[in-house]
Amino acid sequence: MLRRAWYHCPDCRHGLTPRDEQLVVTGASLSPGLRAMTARAGAAAPFAQAAALLTDLAGITLTTKRIERSAEATGTAAATVLAEQAQAILTHRVIPLPPTGPIPDMLYLAVDGTGVPMTPAETAGRPGKHPDGRARTREAKLACLFTQTHTDEHDRPVRDADSTSYLTTLDPVEVFADLLEAEARRRGAEHIRQLVILGDGARWIWNLADQRFPAATGIVDLFHAREHLHALAEQLAFIVPDPTTWLDRRLTDLDNGDIEALSAAARLYQLDGPKATDVDKAVTYFETNAHRMRYAHYRKLACSSAPAPSKAAAKPSSVNASNNPACTGPRAAPPESPPCAASTPAAAGTRSARNQTPRPPSPNHRSWNPAPATYKSDAHPCQSPRSGASTRAACAGAAPESAVRWREGSAHSDPGGVWRGAGTPSAPQADT
Repeated sequence: MLRRAWYHCPDCRHGLTPRDEQLVVTGASLSPGLRAMTARAGAAAPFAQAAALLTDLAGITLTTKRIERSAEATGTAAATVLAEQAQAILTHRVIPLPPTGPIPDMLYLAVDGTGVPMTPAETAGRPGKHPDGRARTREAKLACLFTQTHTDEHDRPVRDADSTSYLTTLDPVEVFADLLEAEARRRGAEHIRQLVILGDGARWIWNLADQRFPAATGIVDLFHAREHLHALAEQLAFIVPDPTTWLDRRLTDLDNGDIEALSAAARLYQLDGPKATDVDKAVTYFETNAHRMRYAHYRKLACSSAPAPSKAAAKPSSVNASNNPACTGPRAAPPESPPCAASTPAAAGTRSARNQTPRPPSPNHRSWNPAPATYKSDAHPCQSPRSGASTRAACAGAAPESAVRWREGSAHSDPGGVWRGAGTPSAPQADT
């Protein structure tokens, strides 16, 4: 049993225990170590299973409700600290320092959203997609940030070891955008040559990227693009003479970035009714994101193809039509990072200077014989947001990983700044 002194003020009639403050147990019934254990167990499994885990692994018996209250209190406190830190960075009360050691060449922001099943109390009053209009899930917004400097023996980008940090929230997209921008600044985006945002094609991701990271290069990740193509092939399987061969050829078109050929092949068949509507919607996905799917061009320039931001359009678009910075090919070496401007922080709401160059002509998408299907791909070089210099880039395609609230330690994950975008993205789709 721990004994500690209790101090009492005769004037205000309040007392305190300084030792409790040092042990971080003031107003708490669990020790900091046990609170951390319950939070980790509660995040990994339902609360009833988490209670059983604690009993089996630590010999500590807590009720399911006790686990729930402790885990949710810890999560709320962590989210509050994260929001406060983000606002300190966004309002320039804290100016992150540049990364220590060699400056990474690329910083990737892989963004996604997924529905998380919730209890009725958590979704009460929220519109959903079910026939009764009620939501069964809430959308968790996820981000995975990592750097990439080198390529492997096959010239494919390789994620820097221990460079990954994670971000997730159930809050609205405006809150997520603040957290993501602050994390990018903390990771040193202003000092890293190229920023790439990877997305699956969701409109809210494109809007967020355009408004918060307008100088970034957006790429639709190849995994989701192929997933959409397989779904399209299934919709057309009843009418194409040889569905397997048709899909193989369309996969080649996709890997070559030849979205025009893919679209033409899919629209060759005249359909009516619901089937025509479904196929049109599936093909429009590719046409809308065509300028973010030039995968052969990305590979030629050592570029990547994983989840990205982009501005959704209602008609097919080409590489020249994109508002994203241009891919301009290799450079001997990345430019040196300028020193941190901590002594002269920019005023809140201002933007860093950005020079942009026109996007180059569309490459010959049929000149490359793609390798077998793989999730990893090459990066997307474009213009440096700080210097305006067109440089080489290489990205590592990877979907956002499981939602967690911590990051892996890294020599490349020290803080820095990022160009300051303004505005707020439009809201994502309704909960399901």
